[in-house]
Amino acid sequence: MVSLAPGPRECVEITGRCAAYLIGGRRLDAGQPEFAEAVAAAHATHQRPRCLCLVEGVEMYVARLGEGYIVKRMPDTGSHHAPDCPSYEPPPEVSGLGQVLGSAITEDPATGETTLKLDFAMSKTAGRSTMPTAGGDSDSVASSGMKLSLRSLLHYLWDQAELTRWQPGFTGKRTWGTVRKHLLQAAENKIARGDSLRSRLYIPEMFTVEQRDAISARRVAQCSQAVAAPGKSQHLMLLIAEVKEIVPARYGFRAVVKHVPDQAFALDEQLYRRLGRRFESELALWGAADDIHMVMIATFSVSAAGIPTIVELSLMPVTPHWLPVEDGFEKQLVERLVADGRSFVKGLRYNLGAGSALASATLTDCEGSAPLLFVVHAGIEDSGRYLQVCDPSVPVWLWNPSSEAMPALPPRQQHHSRATEPAVECR
Repeated sequence: MVSLAPGPRECVEITGRCAAYLIGGRRLDAGQPEFAEAVAAAHATHQRPRCLCLVEGVEMYVARLGEGYIVKRMPDTGSHHAPDCPSYEPPPEVSGLGQVLGSAITEDPATGETTLKLDFAMSKTAGRSTMPTAGGDSDSVASSGMKLSLRSLLHYLWDQAELTRWQPGFTGKRTWGTVRKHLLQAAENKIARGDSLRSRLYIPEMFTVEQRDAISARRVAQCSQAVAAPGKSQHLMLLIAEVKEIVPARYGFRAVVKHVPDQAFALDEQLYRRLGRRFESELALWGAADDIHMVMIATFSVSAAGIPTIVELSLMPVTPHWLPVEDGFEKQLVERLVADGRSFVKGLRYNLGAGSALASATLTDCEGSAPLLFVVHAGIEDSGRYLQVCDPSVPVWLWNPSSEAMPALPPRQQHHSRATEPAVECR
């Protein structure tokens, strides 16, 4: 089992306070000037820092990230940290994460690299057509958990980027620029099909008219590796972007994404029709709620004429704060949590089918254990099905929207803690 978060940053976005570690017998806060040198020395001597969120501490490790280093939690220890610690992670068994850990996702603490097994292609063989698919998240695929679908890869990167975490101080600070930066950081040191995931990932920059030509040139340069060449296997790129519209074009269909005003992504009629069937509920939520953003992950190729064409795709609705939601009931719950000033981690489904129990959120601002919040879906009346996935010692909150109004939420902790301090982002 592996640890999936990027780990505490030099100044932690999650709590607004720098994390504290025991390194080489010394207590150091991540914001101290000598912290970077101590972490580099720990990496060179294979020392294990200890996170001091609890009195006894929790063992961590140091991995290289670009030109620097990052302190990461050890595999399968996220739930061992204090709920308000930036390294805390809900128990994997209450989300789709537990199904893919150790099989589709394996991390090597010695190198800091994570290997991902994908169930979709990242190349096209010359002379062979590729069957376009929308999502790749059927129940038959979801039942194995041995590989990551497009949806589960997007969920994994969203978790890695810590975009599933929320606290009151984040309000107004989470822009597309912030989302993009953290997603790119999350893709570092990830290997998929023997290649760097980061090198194959295109996420549009924030568009400005003044930088139009430079932004376009960088996009063309990055995507050039996906240009078709006669007689050769064609690489595919990964796209993560906010959808503006998916509509008929003069020929075929096109997806227009935010921050790329000068280039649409083509898709054929077969994929367009499958899109409407596979993502009917997500598209209905997007159409009914003006404040919902629609995030798309897709593989795409680039024709010899320079036209990007989507091969496979998946969609994920998110709130104005970029928190993923599955349906209108989860949207109500997340809106309630944000409005009440709560701190929480949003749960994601990964490969799990719609009938599987999923903790929609985990509160990180309560006394003792972090309560798990479940929305009981229509057709699943047996609440015991939700309770069976949890440790009996963990508090559980259930809401059945078909039969009751939303119950009162578990009360937050009364004493002052770092989780209630204003959030800042610094590096």
